[in-house]
Amino acid sequence: MSVIVLLDATSIPADSGGVGRYLRELVPALARRDDVVLHVACQERDLAWLREDAPEAILHRVPPRTTSVGVRLLWEQLALPRLARRLGVDVIHSPHYTMPLLSRRRRVVTLHDATFFSHPELHGRLKGPFFRAWIRLAARRADRCLTPSQATADEVTRWVPGRLAPIVVSFHGVDTVRYSPEARRDEDEMRERLAVGDGGYCAFVGTIEPRKNVGPLLDAIARVGERRPDLAPRLLLAGGRGWDDTVLARLEAAGPTSPYRWLGYVDERLLPAFVASSSLVAYPSVGEGFGLPILEALASGVPVVTTDRLAAPEVGGDVAVYCEPDAASLEATLESLLDDDERRADLGRRGRERALGFTWQRTAAEHAAAYRDAAGGAR
Repeated sequence: MSVIVLLDATSIPADSGGVGRYLRELVPALARRDDVVLHVACQERDLAWLREDAPEAILHRVPPRTTSVGVRLLWEQLALPRLARRLGVDVIHSPHYTMPLLSRRRRVVTLHDATFFSHPELHGRLKGPFFRAWIRLAARRADRCLTPSQATADEVTRWVPGRLAPIVVSFHGVDTVRYSPEARRDEDEMRERLAVGDGGYCAFVGTIEPRKNVGPLLDAIARVGERRPDLAPRLLLAGGRGWDDTVLARLEAAGPTSPYRWLGYVDERLLPAFVASSSLVAYPSVGEGFGLPILEALASGVPVVTTDRLAAPEVGGDVAVYCEPDAASLEATLESLLDDDERRADLGRRGRERALGFTWQRTAAEHAAAYRDAAGGAR
């Protein structure tokens, strides 16, 4: 018997970053399942891709004013429960921390990471308290919580005392057709459209925010270039503007001869070629709930330099190259890897093999099981 689910996709940002990338892959995989009847509440701007990628889903457009965060949250508390009741759904899935507090429907909430507790200094003065409060509420009042890693589940349990909802760990997947070594076939178009010129480069993909630890990475790539001009290292950063003002100032001041260049937000259609054409991906984050750029690099057959903090080892396994998050450790690790073509090729092959085990079909199956368990009423 199918479980009837209302998934609240209204939190997808306009640039599809973060939760958007999660839902863009999860919703079509869920909609194709025979054991889930999927209703999706969405913004008007997402109707086109949802109709194309998830034709089996039943879509419900929300009022235009919900593009405002405040209005969206109010809609979530007042209108979402009414919609769920009218549709007769078994479960409401809230995929981005918050959830309707007053609803008799079973509620499943995705908690993407718990760095709001473990690294409060890396988040804004308003953002930190907001998400800490909602993680506590969700962990205590939802029927099931989903996390993308065991590290995140452990952190939620550590920071939220008391009796909690069952936590289901469900890794993200990766589209191994889009993100693959074959994506290099579009390298020429990617270079032209991003105006990155010829020559090798290291890649970073992510929002420019403090926990991504971009500052030490800039220092490291500059030092390698000063000492080893024969390696000609160059760092290209693809990601939206965050709130690391110090790093943003450095990136915006970078001249044409700088060893690094910020490309800003890069269209998702160009990202696979951007990643696959790089010499390596550097992702020195100090705390991730999952680390999708790590997995996308592995799927692309590209070696990854990251840290062993929180969830990164669950994604990178024994094929990622780990270092400390400081400039000196990053410098030594980058130089060593750039200086060893054979090792990079080996890590790329092994990384591709590992990434093949992370599928969105498996993620959807685990989510469907969580819905069934929540609908069954056991806590």
